[in-house]
Amino acid sequence: MSNLQSVFEKNESVVRSYCRKYPVVFKKAKGSYIYDTDGNAYLDFLAGCGALNYGHNNDIIKKAVVDYLMDDNISHAMDMYTEAKAEFIETFKEKILDKKDLQYKIMFCGSTGTNAVEAALKLARKNKKRSNIIAFMGAFHGMTLGSLALTTDETSRQGAGVGLHDVTFIPYANGTDVKFDSLDYLEAILHDDHSGIEKPAAVVLETVQAEGGINVAPVEWLKRLEKICHENDILLIVDDIQVGCSRTGSFFSFERAGIKPDMVTLSKSIGGYGFPMSLLLIREELDIWKPAEHNGTFRGNQLAFVAAKKAIEINADTDLNESVVKKGKLIEKFADEKILPICKDLSLRGIGLIYGIDFSRVADKEAALKVRNKCFEKKLIIELAGRGDAVLKILPPLTITEEELTKGLEIIREAIKEVLGK
Repeated sequence: MSNLQSVFEKNESVVRSYCRKYPVVFKKAKGSYIYDTDGNAYLDFLAGCGALNYGHNNDIIKKAVVDYLMDDNISHAMDMYTEAKAEFIETFKEKILDKKDLQYKIMFCGSTGTNAVEAALKLARKNKKRSNIIAFMGAFHGMTLGSLALTTDETSRQGAGVGLHDVTFIPYANGTDVKFDSLDYLEAILHDDHSGIEKPAAVVLETVQAEGGINVAPVEWLKRLEKICHENDILLIVDDIQVGCSRTGSFFSFERAGIKPDMVTLSKSIGGYGFPMSLLLIREELDIWKPAEHNGTFRGNQLAFVAAKKAIEINADTDLNESVVKKGKLIEKFADEKILPICKDLSLRGIGLIYGIDFSRVADKEAALKVRNKCFEKKLIIELAGRGDAVLKILPPLTITEEELTKGLEIIREAIKEVLGK
C-alpha cells in the first residue's frame, strides 16, 4: 500500500466502493484514458458510470469553463437568473427539445440524478393524488429513500434502514428468466378490482436497464407501455440518467420507440464535463409546483451550465450520434467473431455504446468478477452489472476512437480466455 492509499484506508469511511475494485491512486485523465500517480495509462470502459460521455478533459468544453472562470463570472447562484443558465436553456431548447418536438418545461434539481427522480416522484403524486408507483425488477434509480424504493438490488435496499413503500414491482421486458408478458400482467393489475394493488400515479422505467444487466426494452413493448399509461391516466416517467445524452445513439434513449414520456430525468453527462447537474423535464400542464416546494443549494451549478451548453453543441452539431451507432456495430461484430466463440455459455446484449457480456450461464459463478480483475491488471477499467454481478459492462466515453475501442475489446478477449482456460 502506498502512502497516499493509506490516507484513505485510515480516514475514509468503509462505504467506499470503486477504489476497492481499482486499487491505485489516479492523478490525470484525458480522452479515453486515466493515469495513475506512477504514470500508468488505463483505458476507461467505465466513463464515470456514464457521466463522461464526452471523454475526460474534453478540450472544447474545458476551454469554455476556464474562460468563464477567468472572467470572474458567478459560480453559485441557487436558482437565481444568470447568463450562463439562460444560455444553457436556450441551447438545450433550440438544439435538442425543439428539434425533437418535445415541449418540456425544464426543472433544475439538486446536483445528482437521484434528486431528479425524487422530484419526479413527488410531482407525479402531487398531480395524480395517488401514492403508488409501478417500477420494474432490475431497476436502479438512485440511493435516496424515494429513488431507492424504486431500486431493486438487495444490497442497495438493505442500506436504507427503514421500510421502502408505495412501489409495486413487475418484471421488465427481457429482464429475467421468467417468460410471460409483463404488460399483460400490468393491465390485469389495473383492471382487476381484486388485484389488491392500488392504481399508480406513474410508471417509472429505464428504456435500457444499465445496472440491471444491460436489458434493452423492445420498441413495441415501449409503445404499448405508453399506450397503457395514457389509457389509464398514469404518468410515464423515463429515467435517462445513465442511458441518455446519446449513450444509445440518440440524445434520448426513448427516441427509437417514438414515445413521448410525461417526465424525463437527466443527470450524469448532461453536466458536460463530469460536473454535478440534474434536470427534470416536465410536460407543461404537470408543472404545478409551488415556489421552493422542491429545491436544493446546488441546483444552480453555473460551471455545469457552461459545460453543458458546449456539450449540447458538440452533441447536436457533430456526427456524435452516428459514430455511437457505428461503434456499437463494431462491438457486436468483434464479440460475435472473437469473444462469444470462446465459450458457448456467453451472450451479448446492448445498444449504442452500452453493452454487456453475460456470464450468468458459465459454470464458474465468479467468472465475470475474475475477468473484470484480469482486465484491470491489463490496464482496462471496466465494471460489472446485473443479477449476481454476472454481466461485464462495456461503457466507454462516446468519443472513444475505434482503435481504442478495439484495444479494449482485445483486452476483454484475452482476459476471458485466461479466466476460462481456453
